[in-house]
Amino acid sequence: LIPQGLSMDANKKVDLKIIIIGALGVGKTSLLHQYVHKTFYEDYRTTLGASILTKVVVVDDTPLKLQIWDTGGQERFRSMVSTFYKGSDGCMLAFDVTDRESFESLDNWRDDFLQKVIPREQDFPMVVLGNKIDICDRQVPKEIASAWCKEKDIPYFEVSAKNNINVAEAFETLAKQALTTSKGIFESYLTDSIKLTPNDKPKKRCC
Repeated sequence: LIPQGLSMDANKKVDLKIIIIGALGVGKTSLLHQYVHKTFYEDYRTTLGASILTKVVVVDDTPLKLQIWDTGGQERFRSMVSTFYKGSDGCMLAFDVTDRESFESLDNWRDDFLQKVIPREQDFPMVVLGNKIDICDRQVPKEIASAWCKEKDIPYFEVSAKNNINVAEAFETLAKQALTTSKGIFESYLTDSIKLTPNDKPKKRCC
C-alpha cells in the first residue's frame, strides 16, 4: 500500500506518519517537544492515548511533513495505543537509560508494533532512542543497548531531551529511512501497475 497522502513529485510535500512508543516515563513527550519546538517539556502529566505534532523538514531535497504521534506508555492503555499504529511510515522506540525495565520492555513494544502494522517486504523503518543520558544514575550501559540494536539491525541513538543531544539526528535518520522505504513502495506499485505479461494480451479468436 502507498502511505496516505504520498506523492513522489519533488515539488510537493510528502506526508509521513511517525510514531514514538515505549514505557511510561521514558521522556517521549519531552523528546517530541524538543524536536518540534526546541524547548524542554518538563510537564510530567501522563499522555493518555495519543497526541500529534507536525514538523516540516527537507530530506534528500524532498520536503517532508512529519506527523509525529506521541503515545501513552501505561500498560493498561497498551491495546488503545496499538490502534494508533496503523498507517505508520516509521517507528521510534524510546527507553530511559536510568531505568533498566524500560529497556527490557523494548522487545515487547517492538513485537507488538510489528504484529499490528501491515507487513512489508522491506524491514520497517525504525530507530531506538536511549534517553536521559544527562543523568548520572545510569542503569543501561551503552554497549548493551547498542548490541540489542545491532542484533536487530536498528540504528541506536543516545539522546537527551533536556540538553538537546542527538534528538534532531535521531528523528531525521528515521525520516530518511521512511522516505526511502515509501519511495520503494511507490515505485514498486507503479511498476506492478504497468507490467504486462503475454497472458494479459487479448487472445485472437479463430473464426
